[in-house]
Amino acid sequence: MTPKTYDSLHMGRSSIDLYSNDIGAPFEAIESFAAYVGGSPTNISVGGRRLGLKTALLTAVGADPVGDFIMSFLSNEGVETRFIPRKPAHRTAAAVLGIEPPDKFPLVFYRDNCADINLNIDDALAAPVDDCKVFQFAGTNLSLEPSRSATMFAAELARAAGATVIFDVDFRPDQWHDARAFGVVARSVLRLVDVAVGTQDEINAAMLRDVSQITVTHSQVSDTKVEGDTRSAIEVMLALGPEAVVEKIGPEGARIHLKNGEIIDAPGFPVEVTNILGAGDAFGGGFVYGLVNDWGWYRSARLGNACGAIVVTEHGCANFMPTMPEVEAFAAPYGGLD
Repeated sequence: MTPKTYDSLHMGRSSIDLYSNDIGAPFEAIESFAAYVGGSPTNISVGGRRLGLKTALLTAVGADPVGDFIMSFLSNEGVETRFIPRKPAHRTAAAVLGIEPPDKFPLVFYRDNCADINLNIDDALAAPVDDCKVFQFAGTNLSLEPSRSATMFAAELARAAGATVIFDVDFRPDQWHDARAFGVVARSVLRLVDVAVGTQDEINAAMLRDVSQITVTHSQVSDTKVEGDTRSAIEVMLALGPEAVVEKIGPEGARIHLKNGEIIDAPGFPVEVTNILGAGDAFGGGFVYGLVNDWGWYRSARLGNACGAIVVTEHGCANFMPTMPEVEAFAAPYGGLD
């Protein structure tokens, strides 16, 4: 195979994330916030980079100071930013989070007219979608045009060039006009995907074909429950294309379902939770690192679990992604990653 310049290319949203400094306080009582960089593919690109991958990011930011904030952080991290277009007619996205452990994390997205959802096919053509070992994208990319068709186009090009295509299901109900529409679009993209990654709720939302079965509840944006038979949903997902579905199961770790029927359980690591948001993205950075380095399903997922466990003990996400020495030191008391 022709050598690739980048270990991984990540496509999707980026934002400034304002996280409550008043841990435990209800949202209306928050007095101050810390500013971090966020957005699922952005976070994963940083996570992979800190572990040692050569990562590139295809997102978009506005011609505004918030875009400057994100670009400066990514440049300092060593993530390749030269494929990130500025969109002067659009704003850089933002997210605001309250932190009330162990299970209340109210999250509000500000994505009206945002830059990253306006990524287009020309932006994809300008990026190294045919020059990466792994191409990873998020489900929120598919919520609106032109990002939807640009993402699917990029996935086609990446797969044709021999990249492993990873779909982070990334179901954010408030970004869709109808939860059922998310399922329709998610199922349509699976023919282009080698590995799909999601929580049980995300997998159910994507794969329940009988729309009468879909019940979505979210009293807060970040508190979403989708009822359904996860095992049968995974079987449908595998039949539509991917070689593997990685089911993220929280503190228990991850379960990898392969097309040949094999199921591989990779246990998690017990930690005291400060903030659960970002755990899945930290998992993604570790998991992609393992795949790029041919670690196999189990060890790749164990690395992802360790990264996720470390990040949930911290205040934010991208800014707190661990390095490989930090992961090894964390995992050692638990027998390491094997």
